[in-house]
Amino acid sequence: MKTGFPLVFSVTSGKGGVGKTNLAVNLACCLARVGKRVVLLDADLGLANVDVLLGLAPRHNLFHLFHEGASLADVILETPFGFRILPAASGVSEMLSLSAGQKITLLEAMDELEADLDYLIVDTGAGINDNVLYFNLAAQERIVVLTPEPTSLTDAYALIKVMQQNHGVHDFRILVNLAPDAKAAREVFSRLYKACDHFLAGVALDFAGMVPRDPQVRKAVIAQKPFCVQDAGGPACRAVTELANTIQTWDIPDTLDGNIKFFWKRLLFRA
Repeated sequence: MKTGFPLVFSVTSGKGGVGKTNLAVNLACCLARVGKRVVLLDADLGLANVDVLLGLAPRHNLFHLFHEGASLADVILETPFGFRILPAASGVSEMLSLSAGQKITLLEAMDELEADLDYLIVDTGAGINDNVLYFNLAAQERIVVLTPEPTSLTDAYALIKVMQQNHGVHDFRILVNLAPDAKAAREVFSRLYKACDHFLAGVALDFAGMVPRDPQVRKAVIAQKPFCVQDAGGPACRAVTELANTIQTWDIPDTLDGNIKFFWKRLLFRA
């Protein structure tokens, strides 16, 4: 149910290479397609690639906001697909960990977006480093992406464990990507659920869905287009569209928790 505040949700993973960023891009595409005002924040600050997947070459990114006096208007970029992105830098060591001052800068800049936004999608880095934890802690919902590979499941469990035991986060949405079929995806979720249920008291996992392995996805990556544009009728696009429809049913708090300013304040105060 929509309130006056935007919903902030992260797309995250314990392991790289699970298709997390591609899913975030296509979720943004699907939500924008039905008229939602969407901003996708590339929060993999040192290894950013949202712009690459979209075939874009931003003149400015968050590095310029933090270090060269750029404004949010300078950094935010309209895409041809109906949503906006906040690109980050790639291969810039200064972006690997945000300082308290940089969080204040970003907090002040993000105030400009609040009234003109339905969804802020945060594409985090992979793993359990400080930036990944910061962004996941601040989001209202967390979509943890994993694949049927055992290492992916192990790393997803590690991320959930750190979030729960060190930071008191209990609720996670689980998305299985690159699954051969729905049964296999459910089995992956079941293994993760059983591990969390046995070792992590109080963790609640919700099966957000699955995205099947689809050869058109790789072709879309090579073409630098969202696969929901390149192959709108394909199985991967249908699955992501279904998830986007589900996201629109998620409750959005009508308190400060739903406020973008509060999103960034939480990042700042956890520094």
